[in-house]
Amino acid sequence: MMPCNFEKRKALKLTVIVIFIALLVIGLPIIIIKSLQKHKSHTQPQAADQYTSRSPRSDQYTEALHKALLFFNAQKSGKLPKDNGIDWRGDSGLQDGADATDVNGGLVGGYYDAGDNTKFHFPLSFAMTMLSWSVIEYEHKYKSIKEYDHTRELIKWGTDYLLRTFNSSASIIDHIYAQVGGSQNGSTTPDDHTCWQRPEDMDYKRTSQLITSGADLSGEMAAALAAASIVFKDDVAYSKKLVQGASKVWAFARSSARRSRYSRGNPFIEPYYNSTGYYDEYMWGSAWMYYATGNSSYLTLATTAGLFRNRIALNDNLSQRVLSWDNKSPAAMLLLTRIRFFLNPGFPYEELLYKYNNATSINMCSYLQRYQVFNWTKGGLIELNQGRPQNLQYVVNTVFLASLYVDYLKAANLPGWYCGTTYIPLNTLQEFATSQMDYILGKNPMNMSYVVGHGTKFPTHVHHRGASIPNNNIKYSCKDGFQWKSSDKPNPNNITGAMVGGPDQFDKFKDVRSDYSYNEPTIAGNAGLVAALVSLTATAGDGVDKNSIFSALPPLYPTAPPPPPPWKP
Repeated sequence: MMPCNFEKRKALKLTVIVIFIALLVIGLPIIIIKSLQKHKSHTQPQAADQYTSRSPRSDQYTEALHKALLFFNAQKSGKLPKDNGIDWRGDSGLQDGADATDVNGGLVGGYYDAGDNTKFHFPLSFAMTMLSWSVIEYEHKYKSIKEYDHTRELIKWGTDYLLRTFNSSASIIDHIYAQVGGSQNGSTTPDDHTCWQRPEDMDYKRTSQLITSGADLSGEMAAALAAASIVFKDDVAYSKKLVQGASKVWAFARSSARRSRYSRGNPFIEPYYNSTGYYDEYMWGSAWMYYATGNSSYLTLATTAGLFRNRIALNDNLSQRVLSWDNKSPAAMLLLTRIRFFLNPGFPYEELLYKYNNATSINMCSYLQRYQVFNWTKGGLIELNQGRPQNLQYVVNTVFLASLYVDYLKAANLPGWYCGTTYIPLNTLQEFATSQMDYILGKNPMNMSYVVGHGTKFPTHVHHRGASIPNNNIKYSCKDGFQWKSSDKPNPNNITGAMVGGPDQFDKFKDVRSDYSYNEPTIAGNAGLVAALVSLTATAGDGVDKNSIFSALPPLYPTAPPPPPPWKP
């Protein structure tokens, strides 16, 4: 009997060993995976119910894009087209530029900047450049969602106006108009800030600000007109007109007598849109002039060591990594990196293009939360404005750059890039871009969309004169209009698509009309929003047309001439 029991015990022991090994081989990996899933770091907030209950993400971006474009219709100045689409807006500013008799057609038209009735030409030019860039890169997406013609019309409304801000018939210009309307700090006379009136009801004097130097403003204007000339390349006459205008303001920017900051010492401009320098506009403007004309002298200027030293040497300053109406450095470097990716022109441009490419890679790394270059809110928003108000305008610009960089790398068949010695796959940067846009559209601790009219909860007390005053055929005077600024009632007119300044560094937002730091939209901010949204929407598929922007460039490597026809006796 003992041998039998022994064999049974031996068989039982063998069975236990087999089961144990099976558990190790099969069960342990499952346990590890489950454990990793449970302990996965959640750096972003969980989706808000009002956000996730709606349609898929790409449709959200398309829906928001339709609305974001409408904001520009609401900001138009001048005699409006009949189909402008904003029923509470009408003709306004028809006497603008009456004091500027040297420019053709005065200064009627253009866009009001924000919640006031001022036309600031510096951010206006930047907004038109951004809109044009987005159309050039994502024309197929705009066409797919039937916004191509609308967006081109918005760009043309802006560029037509910019062409009026200088004497386009002169061979050489010696001044530009930098602003219409506005206010001087401490002013007690009726103007755009001391009055709260609808644009249609303005009855105070609006002065025009003339500048005789300003390489930053004129450099940005050249960029706007040059970029738009590519958008309108199918309209040969208008495209040529834009290039001619760009060339004139570019010559103004490059003139040694004009090299200074446009806002310096001007009390109507400096407190509001003060420029900190013009080297970034030289990089930015020369890159766009090269794309628009194919003239290699512009590329030579864009790749000079002097510009590199002046901009990249400041790369340790976090503000230099953030695209804004004041700082075009990160966008200019990405735009020039595009040339290296797809044209690879070689000597003598390669050394600087390589440095721009490297600086762009570093910028993209700095946007990733893992490197802790910028602070982040607990709710998952990057603080590109370093804790100061109105952060969202900088976030959307950066989302666009990040999303576009991903598409450039895809088009170049590159699956990622390096941050130091760490390889970063493209989906990591794409997730950064979508997480920031999702936050803006409602996936945040306030469960609020910061784009008016999008989602079920959004700001209703936007700091905006036209939106806050009823369109009831009553003309409210300069001072009477302030009853609407201080009212706690929601705006009678929704300014659909407007992206407000956004939450503070603690993810808190005050929907109060009098607090512009939270609740005022701008055309520069909305241009970045439009660009970011179209880059993210997957309605017409991912990617960019890597050749569309090169339409004006001559071939860098001309093909050999065709062989002669066969000889015949």
